[in-house]
Amino acid sequence: MGYKYTAAAFNQLLENLRKKHRVYAPILLKGKGKFSDADLVGYDEIARVEEVVFNQKSYFSPKETFYPITQTLFYFTGDEFKESVVDEKGIIVFLRACDIQAVERLDKIMLENGPSPDYYYEQLRKRLKFIVMDCQESFDSCFCVSMGTNTTKNYSASVRYENGLYLSDVKIDIDGLFALYGEQFEVSPKFVEINRQMVQVPQNLNLESVAINPIWEEYGARCIACGRCTVVCPSCSCYTMQDIFYEDNPKCGERRRVWASCHIDGFTDMAGGHSFRRTNGERMRFKVMHKINDFKQRFGVHMCVGCGRCDNACPEYISLAHCIDRLGKEEVGNCG
Repeated sequence: MGYKYTAAAFNQLLENLRKKHRVYAPILLKGKGKFSDADLVGYDEIARVEEVVFNQKSYFSPKETFYPITQTLFYFTGDEFKESVVDEKGIIVFLRACDIQAVERLDKIMLENGPSPDYYYEQLRKRLKFIVMDCQESFDSCFCVSMGTNTTKNYSASVRYENGLYLSDVKIDIDGLFALYGEQFEVSPKFVEINRQMVQVPQNLNLESVAINPIWEEYGARCIACGRCTVVCPSCSCYTMQDIFYEDNPKCGERRRVWASCHIDGFTDMAGGHSFRRTNGERMRFKVMHKINDFKQRFGVHMCVGCGRCDNACPEYISLAHCIDRLGKEEVGNCG
């Protein structure tokens, strides 16, 4: 069912949704950019639809709204522990088709990749609902069409700002509020059909050839292992554990899960000083192969969704899209 809303009507809808849910969307964060006078588009709770930025891609992905950067799992004393309290409110997120596809990739890692689901991720994930934002035009660094992630059917509602109105295709009417405040109107979400940047995605990589490809030395010489690419990535899920002991009582503390990165020095360190990947080039190779080869072999889809955030975030201007494209074109050339 489709509906149209004035800004006032949509704000009434949001006001009532917020009684049982936390509502997140990409907004303009004043002064939060790379420089003191620069702004940034990122995710935060909203109260009014006018806060939502529809015409720019968010710098950070929406995954931090349901997969926290730092999450206390439980508190402990000398002889017992207690789980941290989970907010009972639902989570509603405005996001784009590629980001919904990225959440589906996270689900495969966190819920399907092992004998049992990740308990802490599952507690928040089951409260999550999607409002997909229409993508009528591609942003500069996007290559979602090449990755096949430019569309989705996995949403409760869509939203598009058009001619002063907010148009929504509603598949699941959350708390019956969309019908209550909207006027029936025929709506279908619009998804981008062509990107400015197209990528040749490799299909049958020769792993022995890939392992010795000089591309990794080239990228490794430029990479500074800052980890920005993985922090902004909507499908990266790596984390580390930290036990925090309180100064006033060293027997008490908390265990936290904190985002980590395969690019950061020390991430693969083992007992005895061993490490799986010591050079930045080796780490780059691992990430790229996981995004476009290993993950697909296990789950049937590429891990990379082509959002292009890593390209935007890299201080050394290393482009994952360009790297994937080079591998794909080399594969075609070798086959020819």
